[in-house]
Amino acid sequence: MPPEEQVRHRLLDAAEGLLRDQGYESLSVRAVNRAAGMNPAAVHYHFGSKHALVTALLERRLRPVWDGRLADLDKLAGTRTPPDVTGLAAFLVEPMARLAADEDERWALALLARLVLTDAALPWRSPWSAPEPWIAMIRRALPGLPAEVAAERWRLARDLVLVTYGAPLAEPGERPVPPSPDVVIAFVAAGLAAPHPRAEGNGA
Repeated sequence: MPPEEQVRHRLLDAAEGLLRDQGYESLSVRAVNRAAGMNPAAVHYHFGSKHALVTALLERRLRPVWDGRLADLDKLAGTRTPPDVTGLAAFLVEPMARLAADEDERWALALLARLVLTDAALPWRSPWSAPEPWIAMIRRALPGLPAEVAAERWRLARDLVLVTYGAPLAEPGERPVPPSPDVVIAFVAAGLAAPHPRAEGNGA
């Protein structure tokens, strides 16, 4: 591993330890640099900001869960066959449900929900972390759906899934049990495919 990558991993490891202990709000760049044994400018030099550091950490933790599903999405996006809305809902829901069921990864899912639901301008590297590919897939599955409506439905679906699976602990040691993935997938698919009221009102 190149020396620069080693430094990045040390900073990410330090940030993860602090996030697990203190949470996002209490995390400081200075503390990460100190925990990693680096100079005070290390995080800004290698990542640019606290947001970018935490985004990179989430991608490192969550990417293994998503890798296979993202590869399937890439293949589907490259075919002429329109996707199925239930399949799209499953792509979104199943990785989240898997993370929520993993005691060691649940903190990362809660952090993901907290960041995405409060700040949409995170520097993700994966194209599937941006809304545009999902919106395009939704419009292929539902020909005639206006782009702005597809974008709205994507945001609602994403937020619903994040709230459902990424809710913080209600009480120490307790957490609401989310519905089964099949239930959430069916609900999300129904929302994506719902009749378009504005189109109906215009006689479409």
